[in-house]
Amino acid sequence: MMNILIIEDEARIAKRIERMVLAILDEEGVTISMRNTLDEGKSYIKTNEIDILFLDLNLNGEDGFQVLKSVVNDRFHTIIISAYKDKAITAFEYGVLDFIPKPFTEERLADAFVRIRDRRNGDESIKYLAVNKKGLKRLIRVADIAYIKGADVYSEIHSKEGMTYLHSMSLDHLSEVLPNNFERIHRSHIANMLLAKSTISEPGSRYFLQLDSVESVSYTHLTLPTKRIV
Repeated sequence: MMNILIIEDEARIAKRIERMVLAILDEEGVTISMRNTLDEGKSYIKTNEIDILFLDLNLNGEDGFQVLKSVVNDRFHTIIISAYKDKAITAFEYGVLDFIPKPFTEERLADAFVRIRDRRNGDESIKYLAVNKKGLKRLIRVADIAYIKGADVYSEIHSKEGMTYLHSMSLDHLSEVLPNNFERIHRSHIANMLLAKSTISEPGSRYFLQLDSVESVSYTHLTLPTKRIV
């Protein structure tokens, strides 16, 4: 069960956050509550256990930071959503997880949830990636990825179940943040080496990596540098 509180004085924006959050998480067990004043928000936090707080900084003219001053906010993750970009440094001094400027997109909101889930797992290596699925952002588990193929400035993520997603990060960026079991085996491919089954040699010093448990293909044609063959 994940309990989320939105403190936002504009009902239209609060509902938009709610709609995007439900679309991103795409799972049961999510409870979202909304409060539109400073006092109502503070009161709710004092009497309810929450996991995530989405907080606006201008609540009918009152300072949203007062919420963080009045509670022990290490019990939950706080994400600021505000048009006051100059307040970002102050927000991080309060220990918030993320600062999302208005206007915001579902993609940006999904990135915040990636940070939340990684932080909850107790380390900085990412456990989820935000990907495009039918024009919307979704979270997929890194453990479910078989390989990643470079696609210009984007990356194609191929899951063990044969699904393909588009990610906005380049291969260079992904190779820096993925766990150690993901190896850059070629300039255009990253493979989950936990699935590596064997290498295939072909004439002309061409090598391919065969991945196990990939339902959509018998093996993936990933060219390996000779020095990687042992």
